[in-house]
Amino acid sequence: MNPRGPVIVRRDTRAWQMQVWISFAVAVTLCGIGLAWLPGDELDRAFMVMGYVFCMSAAFALAKFVRDNAVGKVDTPLFGLVVWAGFGLAMVLTGWGLWRMDINPAYKGFLLVGWLFLISTVFTLAKTLRDKHEADVAEARLQRDD
Repeated sequence: MNPRGPVIVRRDTRAWQMQVWISFAVAVTLCGIGLAWLPGDELDRAFMVMGYVFCMSAAFALAKFVRDNAVGKVDTPLFGLVVWAGFGLAMVLTGWGLWRMDINPAYKGFLLVGWLFLISTVFTLAKTLRDKHEADVAEARLQRDD
């Protein structure tokens, strides 16, 4: 038993977790639809798919890096540079690819909003998954100490 009193492990509600997963799924679906019906060259479509996947992967890496280093530095400065530069490069190149495409402005707007929605949901999903992991670890420690 903890001499300081009961320990409360904070967890996200199931409703919040469901909302996060649904938002991420909707963002991925909308981006997939937008890219599947992207008018223009096949090379443009391939570039944009690669850019969206690069952005999504880089956003997950950045979220993990920031969370891991929030309390104290656990990664080297060079790794931090790689993570931040990778995210920045992914965003800039994908934005450049979208900007330079010769397609209807409304379609560009759809792709832009879908892309930003995807990046936003990636950060939220990464935080939610990490919070769940940390709560599971805390509960396991509490059970072990009892």
